[in-house]
Amino acid sequence: MTPTLRDPTKSPEEPAESQSAGEDNDRERANQSDPSLRSCLGTVCGMEWYGYAALGISMAVLSFLVDLSVTKLLRAHQWLYLKLEGNGLLQFFCWTLYPACLCAAASSFTDNICPFSTGSGIPEVRTMLAGIEMPHYLSLTNLFTKLVALVCTLAAGSTIFLGKVGPFVHLSTIVGAYFSNLCTLIQGNKKRAAGEMLVVAAAVGVASCFGAPISGVLFSVEVMCSHFALRHYCPCFFSAACGALMFRLLSVWSGDGETPQALFKTNFPSSLPFYPLEIILFALLGLLCGAVSCCYLFCHRRVLRFTKTNPFLVKSMYSKYVQLSSFLESECQKCLSQLTMKQLLTSLLDSRQWSSQSHNASVQPGPDPLLEWSSSGSPVLSLAVFLLVKVWMMVLAWTLPLPTGYFMPVFVYGAALGRLFGEGAAYVSSTALTSSQQWASVNPGGYALAGAAAFSGAVTHTLSPALLALELTGQFSHALPVLLATLLANAVARSGHRPSFYDALSIGKRLPHLPSLVKVAGPAEVQHAVNTSTDQQIPVVDSHGAETTQSFSLHLPTND
Repeated sequence: MTPTLRDPTKSPEEPAESQSAGEDNDRERANQSDPSLRSCLGTVCGMEWYGYAALGISMAVLSFLVDLSVTKLLRAHQWLYLKLEGNGLLQFFCWTLYPACLCAAASSFTDNICPFSTGSGIPEVRTMLAGIEMPHYLSLTNLFTKLVALVCTLAAGSTIFLGKVGPFVHLSTIVGAYFSNLCTLIQGNKKRAAGEMLVVAAAVGVASCFGAPISGVLFSVEVMCSHFALRHYCPCFFSAACGALMFRLLSVWSGDGETPQALFKTNFPSSLPFYPLEIILFALLGLLCGAVSCCYLFCHRRVLRFTKTNPFLVKSMYSKYVQLSSFLESECQKCLSQLTMKQLLTSLLDSRQWSSQSHNASVQPGPDPLLEWSSSGSPVLSLAVFLLVKVWMMVLAWTLPLPTGYFMPVFVYGAALGRLFGEGAAYVSSTALTSSQQWASVNPGGYALAGAAAFSGAVTHTLSPALLALELTGQFSHALPVLLATLLANAVARSGHRPSFYDALSIGKRLPHLPSLVKVAGPAEVQHAVNTSTDQQIPVVDSHGAETTQSFSLHLPTND
């Protein structure tokens, strides 16, 4: 499918020339047939605001249903595994074949019904927001296929180590496009461009996954749009707030809590969350996350190039990858592979020091995250093995032909990296600095929170994960160290003008996108861009000394 470029010389307020007069007459007759509904709703606010609210509520319900379905399938997997207790061979086949069969079913389902539903969907959404028409990515067939395949992919558990943020942004964009058409049909007059609803939908997709409206809007601004109009802020926050509120209320009604609260519960000390000198350690953690993100992005770009040049080899290695990852999880960390992303992140944010708890035989009430990480021996050793196994699994998992989300695995991996750093700082402070009681209660959970925001922000080249980490946990006492670590990690990741994770996906898929403008291009840069470009047309904007922006296309001569 070849995307088509909209005519930049036409204003979005003007009707298209190809629109027939018959369609306008039908719309007027439809509006005259039911004037009471339109006048009743229009007296409060514009029709598009009802569309924003409906979009947020519908995506929250959809996110809750997906989580509920995935939970049921994961419990069925664990029930079947426990029923086979006593037969190690059958348990091994159950643990390895169950996620492999689910992923194979999701891959076959998407390949036969709608091949456009594979992947994250965020690069395609960015392309559509930039003005490129891609109607196949906004079809109902794509919505149904991606939704069913996403449930199968997430039901494979943390073995595959994939999330749902990217697919939900794509699903929200599809639903938003149809709500935009519905509002246009009811209003029956000139309205703002349909692209505004797509911008709102991108923010709702993040807010409906985490119940975090503010960071969802900021993530949409940083990742989805190269430019963001001020008039988009109010609709985005309104729709994201509706979606986040509905998502929290559904969690309460399902029995997860008594009142709407943070998605990930933490028990950080409120009297003294961190010591002043720990700011230096948080800064070092940010630099470490930035360096690791550079290595990760380098491996990711290499794997993308390999998959483009060897597509048949990648397809043949698909099933072997799933079985091998399941085998490593079952042999190394069977207990951890049974946990969901939410359970993994909750255990990593525990404020207690695992290095000191492992030598203490006292039993504490409630679920103990230490038991989950100490099943194979030392919890710190299990954490190190987790980081080594998951880093290459994250790189290879992005190449699977599945509807996958990339943000949450990176967020959890950053939390594990920060947790290991915090455990090391706690161990050093408790052994080498025993004479000073000031460092006796270092909180490793705070480093896990800062590491999650710093690493995910460095991979995506954004700062919104810092606010997302605070919204998810409610730990605003760590706002300063989390923001500092995220800024330093971004500084390291952006050095050398390396592309972000989503930029690399857009480049790998050869999707038109607007990269970040680092500096004003001179004649040499423009000549180099024209000489190395493979496109026949290049959009050019000339606004110097003019009150209005003028756009035209530069036609390049061919060598035929």
